[in-house]
Amino acid sequence: MLSLLLLVPVTAAYSATAVQAKQLSGKYAEFKQFIVIRKDLNRLYYYEQGKLVKSFKVATGLKSSYTPKGLFTVHEKVKNRPWYKEKIPGGDPRNPLGDRWLGLKVTINGKVSYAYGIHGTNNEKSIGKYVSKGCIRMYNKDVHWLYDQIKTGTPVLIQ
Repeated sequence: MLSLLLLVPVTAAYSATAVQAKQLSGKYAEFKQFIVIRKDLNRLYYYEQGKLVKSFKVATGLKSSYTPKGLFTVHEKVKNRPWYKEKIPGGDPRNPLGDRWLGLKVTINGKVSYAYGIHGTNNEKSIGKYVSKGCIRMYNKDVHWLYDQIKTGTPVLIQ
C-alpha cells in the first residue's frame, strides 16, 4: 500500500508536465513554429501554431552553463556541416555533428554567437545525457525529421 501511495505523486507530477507541454503559453502560441528545449528533462518540444507536434529526447551541456538559456532563433540549416574545430569534413562518420545542423543565433550579454546548434551525433548513446560543449544533440533520425520541418527564423526557447 505504501508503494502505491508513493507512486501517486510522481504520476500526478508527470501528468501535469505532459499536459502543460501540449499547448504553448499565449505569447509564444502566435508563432507558426516554435521550439522549446528543457535542459532539466533533456527534451526538445516542437510546436506549430502553439500546439505540440512532437517531442524528442536530446543531450545538452556537460555543465548547466554550457547550454545557454534564453530565446534564440534558427539562423541557418546545413547538411553535412564540417566540424571546424578538428577539421573533420561534413558527411564523415567521425564528425560529431551528424549530418544535419540547425545553427542558432545566440545573444548573450549583448554579444552574438553562431557557435551553438541543434544537430545529430555520431554517438547516439549520449542522447538523454549532459555531455555536450553546449549544443543540443539529437538522434540522427529525429534531427532529420526536425530539419525537414523547420524554417530559418524559427524561435528556440532554451530553459
